[in-house]
Amino acid sequence: MSSISFTIEKRAPGNRARAGLLTTPHGVIHTPAFSPVGTKANVKGVLPAALAALGTEVVLANTYHLYLQPGEKVVQDAGGLGKFMGWQGPTITDSGGFQVFSLGAAFGKTISKFVKDASAEADARHKQQSVAMYDTDVASQHGQLAIIDDEGVSFTSHLDGSLHRFTPERSVEIQHALGADIFFAFDECTSPTEPYDYQREAMERTHRWAERSIKTHRQNIDAHKKQALFGIVQGGRHEDLRRESAREIASLGFDGIGIGGSFSKEDMRGALQAAVGELPEELPKHFLGIGEPGDILEGIAGGMDLFDCVAATRIGRHGSIYTKRGIIHLRNGEFKNDFTPLDPEGIIPGTESFTRAYVSHLVRSGEMLGAIIASMHNVGFILNLMEGARQAILDGRFDEYRAAFVSAYYY
Repeated sequence: MSSISFTIEKRAPGNRARAGLLTTPHGVIHTPAFSPVGTKANVKGVLPAALAALGTEVVLANTYHLYLQPGEKVVQDAGGLGKFMGWQGPTITDSGGFQVFSLGAAFGKTISKFVKDASAEADARHKQQSVAMYDTDVASQHGQLAIIDDEGVSFTSHLDGSLHRFTPERSVEIQHALGADIFFAFDECTSPTEPYDYQREAMERTHRWAERSIKTHRQNIDAHKKQALFGIVQGGRHEDLRRESAREIASLGFDGIGIGGSFSKEDMRGALQAAVGELPEELPKHFLGIGEPGDILEGIAGGMDLFDCVAATRIGRHGSIYTKRGIIHLRNGEFKNDFTPLDPEGIIPGTESFTRAYVSHLVRSGEMLGAIIASMHNVGFILNLMEGARQAILDGRFDEYRAAFVSAYYY
């Protein structure tokens, strides 16, 4: 029996958007929901109490990083991920597959979650707003090594160059020790630039790894009672592969489904629709690594229930913030004497007293408080966006809500 339950409360007419309740051992997640990313058991710049005050209901952490530091045994001895980081609510861990990709095909490159759009205008927005798919947290002087075979992946630590190996079984074992309410099967995350034949090869390998992951999970009776396992649909930007992958992953009996991989922004909707159309309606669905405002709204319309992304805190650390009029970059000189709130149309709890001029001063002078305020603001902005979308679905006006959102976030 699954450790989670999912109830759909309301469906939006004309698309696949839905509002639901995802019940976990550590609390209820009101969907659609956004999970701030706490890569190393911390959401950068935001204390757990502040996360709760902002409206966070679930936090996602990273298997690869916690395996290397401090080690899954330390987290387990602390009572699991939530207790270790001082977070009371539900938690999720990913499988580590994305970080392995960062050490391999994407190492040293700025490969975005999306291939560049065709138009010059869209491409300019993409460069300004998107976050590198390459995980900058695994960059080091130790060089590249991530060798994939049918059994698993061998890789070097970005910390000291030591050699390690992940298999589906090992990834599940680590995530059992981390103890998150929801965790993901080990998969191969491909570069959007890989050819069709390799996308198929990687997808089929992901399917075999999914079978091994779910078998390992079910063999651990205690973990099976406490934790839910989600499978991951792959297939890149190719709709036929997405449909095939969705059918295969859905047949394995996972507690939920993640949509992973990479594709162009122009292809995102088609790839998503191709996958979701093959998935069981009753399962919760997580759009992995998606967190820009426009992409979230597209994902909700496509039937996604959960989202996660490092973008909110990453761009915050660099002095950029979300507003209802689009992203603004507080390092720019135009904000030096701008004494208006960070976003006059949406004040975020905990940031009420700060002006654009003040935060601009902090980030331009390298003060860490600037990154903290901007990160808090961005996390709160995305959480407010999710809350508004959920209420709009319940009120039967989601299309209106989505259409009214500033066009700057659709690119």
